[in-house]
Amino acid sequence: MGYENIITKIGADYVGEILLNRPKQWNAFNTAMAGELDSVLCEYDMDSNVRVILLKGSGKAFCVGIDVSEFSGKTALEYRDWIGHMGKAMVTMSRIGKPIIAEVQGVAAAIGAGLVAAADLAIASEDAKFGLTAINVGLNCIGPAVPVARSVGRKRALELLLYGDLIDAQKALEIGLVNKVVPLEQLEEKAREWASVLAQKSPLAVQMAKKAFYMAADMDYFKAFEYMTDNLARLCTTEDSKEGISAFLEKRQPVWKER
Repeated sequence: MGYENIITKIGADYVGEILLNRPKQWNAFNTAMAGELDSVLCEYDMDSNVRVILLKGSGKAFCVGIDVSEFSGKTALEYRDWIGHMGKAMVTMSRIGKPIIAEVQGVAAAIGAGLVAAADLAIASEDAKFGLTAINVGLNCIGPAVPVARSVGRKRALELLLYGDLIDAQKALEIGLVNKVVPLEQLEEKAREWASVLAQKSPLAVQMAKKAFYMAADMDYFKAFEYMTDNLARLCTTEDSKEGISAFLEKRQPVWKER
């Protein structure tokens, strides 16, 4: 399927790339881009040639937020539908089985910061900056604040939400918004390498782990343990679990069957 605001590419290493491609607008989210991103996430989730998704932005920024040129002239109900559409991909990112790595350079603000937080993992360049900046124009980033709070905790998220300041990559690493920080000139290589390594793991085990992790996140502590036990028991019955153990004992690379 062709897209106008994003570029997609699937590599031989089972990594599916999604490139936000509105560089002149610093990859500001418009209605079309939001829909396309959600569609390709679902498309990749069903594609056996994709095991890991790498989300990145073209040009000098990852994503600076919603395109304000689309903002005015809506009723409250129209705003509700529009805002829901804009944020849908953040929900989809947690619901699909394939792990998502955000590769971040430049600015990731407002919904851009939300996408980074909603991704399962994130790697950023040393020049990257992050923020929930809408408060500075009389709005707020309460939608993106949901995944941000799950990443950094209540007080850190509220500080970002209420003050609207940009934080640098090192601070984002410190508070848990990203996993790794690398020099800008190494970002592309390191992100791809990280994604490729993950793509060599058992796809079935990885996807079951991701889904179970999000399901258990809101459970009672003891129920979460019960749920995880049931999940692992199911995984133990799969052909891939047997193949993984056999390959380990035989000192060879496993051949995953995804069943």
